Amino acid sequence: MGRTLSGAVVVITGASSGIGRAAALAFAERGASVVVAARREAPLQEVADACERLGVGALAVPTDLTDEDAAEELARRAEARFGGIDVWVNNAGVYLAGRFEDTPPEAFRRVLEVNFFGYVAGARAALPRLRARGGVLINNASVDSAASFPYFSAYVASKWAVRGFSTALRQEYRGTGVSVCTVLPAAIDTPLFQHAGNYTGRAMKALNPVYSPEMVASAMLRCAERRPREVIVGGAGKLMALQYALAPALAERLFAGQVEADHFRTDVPAPAGPGNLFTPMSEGTDAHGGWGGSRAPDVIAGGTAVGLAVLAPVIAWVSSPRLREAVKRALPMGRRRRLAILPR
Repeated sequence: MGRTLSGAVVVITGASSGIGRAAALAFAERGASVVVAARREAPLQEVADACERLGVGALAVPTDLTDEDAAEELARRAEARFGGIDVWVNNAGVYLAGRFEDTPPEAFRRVLEVNFFGYVAGARAALPRLRARGGVLINNASVDSAASFPYFSAYVASKWAVRGFSTALRQEYRGTGVSVCTVLPAAIDTPLFQHAGNYTGRAMKALNPVYSPEMVASAMLRCAERRPREVIVGGAGKLMALQYALAPALAERLFAGQVEADHFRTDVPAPAGPGNLFTPMSEGTDAHGGWGGSRAPDVIAGGTAVGLAVLAPVIAWVSSPRLREAVKRALPMGRRRRLAILPR
């Protein structure tokens, strides 16, 4: 595939709402034929119809990505309709909140089956077709694959797995013409939080700052056109990843404090339940979830608490030679060499 998306064939999973829906429309606006997949047939067809109104071909294929045969059927139908596949976006995902001991084992396992093994199934179906056309595999991994938060252990585990899987595939497919790109969004304004399995006792909300799904869609377009290794979406996500790379122990305390201060829950009681983990929910079919996502690329101008909390230790590190030397002396030699590349 060339670097233009006009005439390309793009498969997007998890496209009935949220980021997947925004991405389908963004690719269609660039002139790509779009194949959308998700478990919910009616909203999926709505997305396909919206893409066709933009003047491109579109196909809706109801698909449960936990079934490898279904993933292969999705690829086969895309190939039969449009002649091949140029871009495959692994995006289908579910969310689970609650202390590890409070989340049922079957719910925990289901998150891994959808968020990780669903991507594995998608990659198995996509990669032979992408290799035939020099295409791009885009995996949506979340900034939770570069940092970590309590109460979301299943989701965090699944996204770290996705990022590691992407890295290994990128190495394995070097020289084949296939590119593997990973997108790491921060908190995005989608229905993910309303759909989540929730064992916290209260209704969930997006952890501020929140960004629009169109920002993630733009990052996916950039991956398809320019093929970067990884793209972090949202200024807060970039700061969190940097904080975690520079001072992981401090970052864990800061991020845990934000979550434990109830920045991810409302005051509304909510019964414990699996959300859409096993059965799709009828509500929440828009790209947006109603959390007021910003399109701004930088959170610092907004003065958010998370952004400042994350940035302060970074500033201290850069501005304090004494701090850098003290940390280096406390580290094994291998990590000292790694710190040699950091800002001075």
